[in-house]
Amino acid sequence: MFNIGDKVVYPMHGAGIIESIEEKEILGNKQKYYIMRMPIGNMKVMIPLESVSEIGLREVIDKEQVDLVVAVLGESRTTMPNNWNRRYRVNMDKIKSGDIMEVADVVRNLMLRDKEKGLSTGERKMLNNAKQILVSELVLVKNMDEVEIETMIEGIIN
Repeated sequence: MFNIGDKVVYPMHGAGIIESIEEKEILGNKQKYYIMRMPIGNMKVMIPLESVSEIGLREVIDKEQVDLVVAVLGESRTTMPNNWNRRYRVNMDKIKSGDIMEVADVVRNLMLRDKEKGLSTGERKMLNNAKQILVSELVLVKNMDEVEIETMIEGIIN
């Protein structure tokens, strides 16, 4: 159970801060929800308390784990399938896992691939989504703004 003020990650969406816990009736069904504010885009998300474990909601990483993320970003690209469809599925599974190391791996691989060969529209969209998820968590951990984090990521990869 998370509390108001906790910094959490919602896999596939990114990190945010729990602003409140509210009971809402939706389609005649009363449930409690975490109301989470996302720092990027200032969006609010309602997460049903009863499906938190299925969703994979987790706390943001700590400062020591940021060093591991930076190490992943700094590695050379890992082998990816040459087939676009397989590569897309592998990367999507990594993003869905909610594991920041896997998301960082996708960001690094796609950014390096973009420099070498360019990306298809689908992979470019995936890169932007993965980068947003990564940036949203690092913004909360490092207390830096979005532009600083993006600059840091690009500096590490380039």
